[in-house]
Amino acid sequence: MNIANPIYDTVFKFMMEDERVAKSFISAIIGEKVLDLGFSAQERTVYVPKEKVEALEGEQKEEFLTVCRFDFSAKIELPDNRFKTVMIELQKAKFSSDIMRFRRYVGAHYQNESNVYKADGGSDGDNNEVKPRQIYCIFLLGYDFGMPGHPVVQVDSTVRDRTTSEVLSGTNEFIEGLHHRSWIVQLDQLKRRRRDDLEMLLSIFDQENRTQDHHIMNVDESTFPEAYRAIIRRLRMASESKNVRIEMEMEDDYWKGLQERERLIARQKKALIDKDKIIAGKDKALEEQKQAIAGKDKTLEEQNKIIEALKRKLGNSQS
Repeated sequence: MNIANPIYDTVFKFMMEDERVAKSFISAIIGEKVLDLGFSAQERTVYVPKEKVEALEGEQKEEFLTVCRFDFSAKIELPDNRFKTVMIELQKAKFSSDIMRFRRYVGAHYQNESNVYKADGGSDGDNNEVKPRQIYCIFLLGYDFGMPGHPVVQVDSTVRDRTTSEVLSGTNEFIEGLHHRSWIVQLDQLKRRRRDDLEMLLSIFDQENRTQDHHIMNVDESTFPEAYRAIIRRLRMASESKNVRIEMEMEDDYWKGLQERERLIARQKKALIDKDKIIAGKDKALEEQKQAIAGKDKTLEEQNKIIEALKRKLGNSQS
C-alpha cells in the first residue's frame, strides 16, 4: 500500500489532525492510554512562491506553508480507575541545532500559568484545588543524537534515597510538577527494527520504505497491529491528496534552501577558523623572529663586550 511519507512535516500534521489517530500514536509512544486529547498547534510559517500557491485547490490557497509543533493537553488513564492530565509537547527536528528551540519550548510550558488542572479535594468550598500538569516531551529526530542501536529512548526521573541509594516508587506531585518525562525517537535508527508493536508502528518513518518518489512510502498494512491501521489509512488518504503532495514539494524547496544556508554558514565558519589559524601561524612566526633578533642582539652585545675587553687589554700592554 502506498502512503504519504510522514517524515514531511505537512504529512505528519495531516496525520495528527485526526484525533483518533493522534491519540493512538501518542498512546503507543508513552505506553499509557490517552482518553481525551486537546490539540493546540504552535505554528511557524514558510513563504510559498506564487506559482506553487496557484497549483493548490480549495481553501488552502495561501502564500504561506504552515509547519507545526504540537502541544496537547491529555487525560490519561492510570491503574485502579484513576486519571491524570498532562501537557504533551511533540516536536520533529531535522538538525541537531534545534536543541535550543526545544529548551525554549519546554521552559515556556513551565512558565505558562495556564498549564494547570483542577483536582478534587480543594479547601475553597466549591472550588477545586489547582495543580500543575506534568509535562511529557516527545522528540522525533531526523538525526542520531549519540545512542546508536536504540530507536526509542525513554527518559524518566529516578527518585532515590541519597544515603542508601534506595529507589523510591510511587508518584509525587512535587516531583512530577518540576520534572518532565521524555521519549526520544531516532528515526534513522528504525531501519528494519521491528522488535515490538511500537517499532512496527514507527516503521512508517523508515526511509528504506520510500518508493522512487520520495514523497511516497510502500508498506504492507497487514503487518501492522489492528490498533494502528487507522494511522496507515490516514497516511494513504494523505498520499491521495493533491494539496498534500504540493505542500511536500514546498517543504523540499524550503529544506533545500535551509540546508544550503547551513552549508554556507559551515563554510564561513571553516574559513574563519582557517583564517584564525593563518593569523596564529603568522603571530607565532613573528614571535619567533623577535626571539631570533633578540638572540642575535644578545650575541652581538656579548661580542662587543669581548672586543672592548680586548681593546683595554691591548692598550694596557702598549703602555
